[in-house]
Amino acid sequence: MRNAFQEELDSIHQTIVKMGVIVEESISAATRALLEPNLEIAERVIKDDDEIDDMQHELDARTMMIIARQSPVAGDLRTLVTSLRMSADLERMGDMAHHIAKLARMRYPNKAVPEELIEIITNMDRVAVSIIKKTTQSIDTRNTTLALQLEVDDDEIDKLHRELFKILVDPSWKHGTEIAVDMTLLGRYYERCADHAVSVGRRVYYMVKGEYNS
Repeated sequence: MRNAFQEELDSIHQTIVKMGVIVEESISAATRALLEPNLEIAERVIKDDDEIDDMQHELDARTMMIIARQSPVAGDLRTLVTSLRMSADLERMGDMAHHIAKLARMRYPNKAVPEELIEIITNMDRVAVSIIKKTTQSIDTRNTTLALQLEVDDDEIDKLHRELFKILVDPSWKHGTEIAVDMTLLGRYYERCADHAVSVGRRVYYMVKGEYNS
C-alpha cells in the first residue's frame, strides 16, 4: 500500500517537472515568434498553453484525491499541498508565454519589437529561460541551494525591466504610445514569469525543509 502511495507521489512530482520543461520551451518559442516574426510558432505556443492548463487541472484533481483517500501527514502532506501551489505558479508562467505569443500574432507580419529594443528583450528572454530551467531542476532534485539562487537571478531580470522602462519614457522615444504600451506589457510578462519562478523556489525550500527561508 505504501509503495502504491509513493508511486502516486512520484507521478505528481514528474508531472510538475514536465510542466516546468514545457513552460521553459514555451517562453523561448514565444520570444522567437515575437522577434522573427513567426506566426506558426506563435500559434503553437498558444495551443501549448492549453496543455499546461489541462496538466494543472488534472494534477490538482489527482492531488486532492490522494489527500482525501490517503489522509497523508507530515512530510507527505507538505509535499502534496506544495505541489498544488507550484502547479498554479507554473500555470501562470505558461500564461506569460501565451501573452507573449499573442502579441507576436497580433503584430504579425510586422515585428512587434522595435530594432533598438531587440537586445534588451533578447536578454530578458535569456534570463527568464535560465530561471525557469533552474526552477525545474530545483523541483526535480529538491535542491534548496538552486531554489534560493532564484531570488538572486530575479534581480537581473528586474534590472533589465527597469532599463526597458527608462527607454520607453525617454523623450527621444519615436514609436508612439501603442508600441510603448506593447513593450511595457512585454517587459511585465518576463518579469512576472521570473516572480512566479521565485515563488516556486520558495515552495521547494519549504517542501524540503519544512519551514520558509527568512
